[in-house]
Amino acid sequence: MKKFLLFILLGLFCLTTVGCGKYGEKDILKDLNKKITKTDSYYLTGELEIINNEDSYLYNVEVAYQKDNNFKVSLINKTNNHEQIILKNSDGVYVLTPSLNKSFKFQSEWPYNNSQSYILQTILKDIESDNEKIFEEVDGNYVFTTKVNYTNNNELTKQKITLDKDLNLKSVVVLNEKDEIQMKMNFNAIDYKATYDETYFTLQGNMKNVETETTSKTLDSIIYPMYIPENTQLSGQEKVTTDTGERIILTFSGENPFTIVQEAASVAEEMLTIPMYGEPYIITDTVGALSDNSVSWVSNGVEFYVVSDKLNSEQLLDVANSINTMTIGK
Repeated sequence: MKKFLLFILLGLFCLTTVGCGKYGEKDILKDLNKKITKTDSYYLTGELEIINNEDSYLYNVEVAYQKDNNFKVSLINKTNNHEQIILKNSDGVYVLTPSLNKSFKFQSEWPYNNSQSYILQTILKDIESDNEKIFEEVDGNYVFTTKVNYTNNNELTKQKITLDKDLNLKSVVVLNEKDEIQMKMNFNAIDYKATYDETYFTLQGNMKNVETETTSKTLDSIIYPMYIPENTQLSGQEKVTTDTGERIILTFSGENPFTIVQEAASVAEEMLTIPMYGEPYIITDTVGALSDNSVSWVSNGVEFYVVSDKLNSEQLLDVANSINTMTIGK
């Protein structure tokens, strides 16, 4: 009888103190933090899907990290094989378009200033900073549901982060308030012992030895936005000949006026770095630059620029994301 009571007391002690060895949420977070923050480097691959209304854009994604905040993200559009690179090193943050021999430089806190579904550090930050997160075990995996921080898209409200039993990321699914999927990042492989040569995170190292595109100096057609803010309409359309080709200027007037400039993309004869205000941002099928009153990007051989003193950043993105230049998934 005494032995029986002793076993009961030991069992109660185990449950109230150490959980009888149960591996729970706090242990998982502790080990995940250690796994990500203690690594000197990593390299991961995966596939990113971005859903815009009925349209779907697919990217092959490669992410490289090296301590001291060196990041390189390669996004290759699966429809047209167009590659853009987001690069962070000690000199700043760049969006590179090697095929046009151009780079765009930002003074930015990227990637830490917003949620990023393919950057391990920001995923960990989202989990740890949400005091209302939900933890579940589903089909042998660990799932965290957390808030997100996409400052220029208020429709994105939460994400489901799935890890396997070895704490390797399997997917990050970003949802709106209706629980509709807006982004999905599937991870294929992660190497926590990746090594890189000394030029891997340099601007020159990523821009050299890349074949440039053959671009046209003329625009095949004028591309109009599918979304126009309420009580606003097209009021002007002008074609201008420039030194590098053609430029179309569309003017929209009304309660929410804005201007769209589109021109044939040109290849720089020498490597060109263009200073930019704002932040790198994925726009439909490519990566662009978003500031308080403008958004610019290159898509399918056309350079776009949307500017307004009236529209906010989210409205500018609504206009930009409604301009399609290529066949997309359904």
